[in-house]
Amino acid sequence: MAGVDRSFPTDARAKPAHPGVGTASGASCRFCAEPLTQTFVDLGLSPLANSLLDVQDLASAEPRYPLHAYVCGECFLVQLGEFASPEDIFEEYVYFSSYSDSWVAHAKRYVERMVERFDVDGSSSVVEIASNDGYLLQWFQELGVPVLGVEPAQNVAVVAEEKGIPTVVRFFGRETAEELVGDGHRGDLVVANNVLAHVPDLNDFVGGLQVLLAGDGVATLEFPHLLRLIEETEFDTIYHEHFSYFSLLTVERVFAAHGLQIFDVEELPTHGGSLRIYARHANGVEPEPAVEELRERERGAGLEDPDTYAQFGDRVDETKRSLREFLERARNEGRSVIAYGAAAKGVTLLNYCDVGPDLVEYVVDRSPHKQGLYLPGVRLLIRAPERVTETKPDYLLLLAWNLKDEIVEQMAHVREWGCRFVTPVPEVAVHD
Repeated sequence: MAGVDRSFPTDARAKPAHPGVGTASGASCRFCAEPLTQTFVDLGLSPLANSLLDVQDLASAEPRYPLHAYVCGECFLVQLGEFASPEDIFEEYVYFSSYSDSWVAHAKRYVERMVERFDVDGSSSVVEIASNDGYLLQWFQELGVPVLGVEPAQNVAVVAEEKGIPTVVRFFGRETAEELVGDGHRGDLVVANNVLAHVPDLNDFVGGLQVLLAGDGVATLEFPHLLRLIEETEFDTIYHEHFSYFSLLTVERVFAAHGLQIFDVEELPTHGGSLRIYARHANGVEPEPAVEELRERERGAGLEDPDTYAQFGDRVDETKRSLREFLERARNEGRSVIAYGAAAKGVTLLNYCDVGPDLVEYVVDRSPHKQGLYLPGVRLLIRAPERVTETKPDYLLLLAWNLKDEIVEQMAHVREWGCRFVTPVPEVAVHD
């Protein structure tokens, strides 16, 4: 593979194959191309998580794809096979970042931190990959920093453009990076939040970062942390949009293969536990102590031991039993349950646990782009949050449990009639 440095000190090497695509048999690692033989967790057949249904769609069957995650025995990348193309998933997207107040606030804090740490100012160039509706770049723009978004979903990019944020509608990889550089858009700061897991061609994407990043530039990426996924049994964060699930140990291997060095890392509470990595062109300078500290913690947790991954499925089964027992008991006692958050993780959770309208009446979501549609598979109708006040349920099941504090604050009034909040992972917990 052109542009890949094979001299980095690890046994996992990027190989010139087109890995990670295909059915369970014969699949290979999307980074190092080793055969995938060890199951991490098999969640059966599931619909695409963000393929919400119109009422006319309910008359016909919807496609379902294997949701079977494997772990590579060579580089320990946890991954799905590619059963639907990125074009199918992302070209018309229903997720708009700005509808989460806590996520917009998180983005603002990030911008303030980057300005302070790296002296980002009006002479800098900031490029965000998967820039969504401008939720983050708007804060740089307010400070007079030149920005550019790269976003594959046309309908989402339009919203960013309406905010005055220049946006290129493209999937990102080496070819797109070369075109951007040719147009004068090399990035002093390249941002890529919650997109690394979404790319099937991992080597092409990271190779594109290497091309786009200015010589002394910094790239920061955020993604859910595999260690937290395992420790908290967050199996519902596995869905077809997420092709890969990363530890620091694995992502370091991937970046090193493309001449990039991770020089710092932060652990974040977002999305049930995420990492923010800081990368630059490899220069031999020792990374910050946080990098070695987290490496050792991941090794101590068994993330380079196949047995760690083999045990995960049993814990997922226990979470499923716990949720179904709670919901069936609530139904048998005549209590009503409404779900909050038409999130992708909710689609995985409800479909794997076989939870439909017999156990949960409907789901509410703040995004008007989702209201009036149905969750795929389980076919729960998505309503506006105001509907909860009309029906006064006994329980509010938080499918978007990663936003628990935000949702509880927004929906505090449900306590007036004794409604309680429920989080489903790692096990069912009821909150007043």
